[in-house]
Amino acid sequence: MKANYHTHTKRCHHAIGNDEDYVLAAIAGGFDEIGFSDHTPWKYDSDFVAHMRMKLSAFHEYKQSVLALKEKYKDQISILLGLEAEYYPRYMDWLKQFVHDEHMDYIIFGNHYYRTDEDGIYFGTACSNEAYLDIYAKECIKGMESGLYSYLCHPELFMRAYPRFDRHCERITKEICMCAKHWNIPLEYNLAGLQYNVINGIEEYPHHRFWEIAKDCGCSAIIGVDAHHYEALSDIRYWNQAVSYLDEELHIKRIERLEHFGF
Repeated sequence: MKANYHTHTKRCHHAIGNDEDYVLAAIAGGFDEIGFSDHTPWKYDSDFVAHMRMKLSAFHEYKQSVLALKEKYKDQISILLGLEAEYYPRYMDWLKQFVHDEHMDYIIFGNHYYRTDEDGIYFGTACSNEAYLDIYAKECIKGMESGLYSYLCHPELFMRAYPRFDRHCERITKEICMCAKHWNIPLEYNLAGLQYNVINGIEEYPHHRFWEIAKDCGCSAIIGVDAHHYEALSDIRYWNQAVSYLDEELHIKRIERLEHFGF
């Protein structure tokens, strides 16, 4: 079984290609199942306009497009309707009602911003000190405890800002991993991050030390392409590299197909 549940669309303003391009690329890449999970819209209390996520007004067209492709390609690939969402305490009641009313198949947890992106605190740049490492871990844990999400995306996002994987990183990694283990929530091995690491000759996320701890904690892994360009689904190099590392080198339990859909 080859499946990917982390697929974006151009509606988030930083992805390339039409929805059908992603489906065709997934078929070419040998996928049995894909889930579209564009960055979720939010119904903000303020007049804030986000420029890295789908607008609420675009959701209906997004849903109709995915469902139409699901029907069109049903004999070639399984397609699910999802979203990638943060954990924003003030908006969680709205999100729970929204995913219920719209009959979403699943949502995945991308812990990008603290409280809400209206405040502009992005963990990928804020986690340059121990204080924000702690905040990041606490928000990950709160989100996983909500029972809403199918898995945690790029769990070591903090390494985009933190200078090295030190004892503080080890401590919060254990906290995140023990929570994931307790609630049986897979952790994502993110291929967009892997590609970024390889191209730039660095190691941010995925980070080998994070995954060694995850293995020791008894966590499960799921590969997420995090596709912002349709060609990411037809290029199997990073997928094969991830499978080799997780299965043959790390020997961590790997989830091939989602069974827990949250909410």
